[in-house]
Amino acid sequence: MHLSDFDFDLPDALIATRPVKPRSAARLLVAEGDTIHDAHVRDLTSWLRPGDRLILNDTRVIPARLTGLRHRRGAAGDTAARIEVTLLEPRAGGLWSALIKPLKKLHTGERIVFSDTLSATLEGREEGQGILSFNLTGHDFDAALAEAGAMPLPPYIAARRAADAQDKEDYQTVWARRAGAVAAPTASLHFDEPLLKALSDMGVQFSHVTLHVGAGTFLPVKVDDVTTHRMHAEWGEVSEAAAAEIAATQAAGGRIIPVGTTALRLIETAARATGQIAPWSGDTDIFIYPGFTFRVTDALMTNFHLPKSTLMMLVSALMGQERVRRIYAHAIAEGYRFFSYGDASLLIPPR
Repeated sequence: MHLSDFDFDLPDALIATRPVKPRSAARLLVAEGDTIHDAHVRDLTSWLRPGDRLILNDTRVIPARLTGLRHRRGAAGDTAARIEVTLLEPRAGGLWSALIKPLKKLHTGERIVFSDTLSATLEGREEGQGILSFNLTGHDFDAALAEAGAMPLPPYIAARRAADAQDKEDYQTVWARRAGAVAAPTASLHFDEPLLKALSDMGVQFSHVTLHVGAGTFLPVKVDDVTTHRMHAEWGEVSEAAAAEIAATQAAGGRIIPVGTTALRLIETAARATGQIAPWSGDTDIFIYPGFTFRVTDALMTNFHLPKSTLMMLVSALMGQERVRRIYAHAIAEGYRFFSYGDASLLIPPR
């Protein structure tokens, strides 16, 4: 199984840099086995059934991109260097791992000032990343970060425009609750309150799980034999309540439909030990590619993914490689918008 098996040509014009408004107005490609339908996200009520259960990732994206100044006093006088920081994940003792540019201009023990209230000190280096301690903790840190930080837009958007205030709303789900992600579970961005109410009124149920999406989700696959690729680890949790809800839906004959690949990876992780859904928490590095046996997932709602990405491998595992090639060819021909702010698909594998 080669990396080139998951490649395709995508016109740059189809890469979305802003979402449509309202959220549920985005287009929805519905693939039922070999049949493809063109719809909109607001039409989910026509494709879901009473008794289906949507699995929603309730992670909250933090404004993880910071720009600050490092001041240094020397024989030639005071100098300042502009430092860009992207927070990656919290560490024990209140520390954070971070991508720092340029890291070489920062010495251990030096301070970066981001705003009048927020600053950080470089405590060390680890595998090309910086380890930072901040001057604030708890709610004070959250408030200062919200003021000074910007949303960590994916590289393919950030290369086209800078993050702005609108992204703090657009790049967050309406049910975001548990802060910790540095990338959004983007399929979930298509849901708004009217759509959630319409689905609930027709008998669709919801369960919330948490997977804190890391920056590693954007790392390219660098091996030709994709089976040798090692996934980044991300922290997640399936609560006892969520596991019980999923099991009850399965027992009643309802479908389990994760919204987004993050929710899918998490519930499949929680079922790996026994083949049945169970409460689970910890770091998951599950890698799903063709040949994977799905234990919980009956269908998937997801956006359109990058060529040669692990997410292309995941949807190919669910639907089959040839079927996914036809789905993506249709999406490109019909002008669907791609990636984080793009349109969505509902993938229902044949049974």
